[in-house]
Amino acid sequence: MSRFDDMEVFTKVVSVGSMSGAAREMGLSPAVISKRLQRLEEKLGTRLLNRTTRQISLTEAGEGYYDRVVSILAGVEEAENFVGLGSANARGLLKISAPTSFGRMHIAPNLIKFMKANTGLTLNIDLSDQYVDIVSSGIDLAIRIGELPDSTLVARKLAPVRRILCATPKYIEKNGAPKKLENLDHHVLIAPHNQGPWKLEGNSGVITYRPNSTLLTNSSEVVRETVIAGLGIALRSTWDVGRELEEGKLQRVLPEYSATKGLGIYAVYPSRNFLPAKVRLFIDYLAELFGPTPYWDKAFKGKENQ
Repeated sequence: MSRFDDMEVFTKVVSVGSMSGAAREMGLSPAVISKRLQRLEEKLGTRLLNRTTRQISLTEAGEGYYDRVVSILAGVEEAENFVGLGSANARGLLKISAPTSFGRMHIAPNLIKFMKANTGLTLNIDLSDQYVDIVSSGIDLAIRIGELPDSTLVARKLAPVRRILCATPKYIEKNGAPKKLENLDHHVLIAPHNQGPWKLEGNSGVITYRPNSTLLTNSSEVVRETVIAGLGIALRSTWDVGRELEEGKLQRVLPEYSATKGLGIYAVYPSRNFLPAKVRLFIDYLAELFGPTPYWDKAFKGKENQ
């Protein structure tokens, strides 16, 4: 085995957090993983990891070595992809994290073209509505939606997010359409209980409104299905309910208001240095697929305040 193989074992143990977990992912035995780590430390003449029966942590030397080895391995992979398969292809394992609903609706149905063009690539897609630490989890790329906080990670905007207030025509017919924002106090509002107040932008600027929902749920998909069923009014993204709006199953409420314009769909990755071809190609693919006017906004193209 080469020193590069030992480096790969080391980075896998760090990203997974255990030798047994790294062994499972790499198809090796824990004993082999332990032996190769020991051999690497002997070659370097320093301890890289503190090992206990319950956890593994990086030493000071290990932290510095890990940061540099990750870049080296990414550069080797990039070079191999360029020489072996050309710059238009990628190979290996690409680990992606994405929000549950968005991944199901807008990533999964569009994978076929990308995978046919990159037959040497294996995709591992983890759908979760929790923010995943992509560095410690060994994630190559995360799709995140909203306003991104300050971070050491690198982000590329793939598409804008438009959020609007909406309800079914039957609900509006039965309960009347609110004419002013304060009229929402007298309507059934649907929002996840883990969501903050609605930040809406209208003619008078940004307004914060806190919905009082009679349905308690942590699921955005529950909110989606109940607003489509006619329970009440919800603030939804057009990527989520664009088809229902286009088909007339939902209609806008208080059309002069929408969520603030700082929202977006982002591709987030650990570093712009030595970006692997597999990550770059997938980001480029999604950016072209979605774009400044994504396909789910077809019904709103050319309209103002969307």
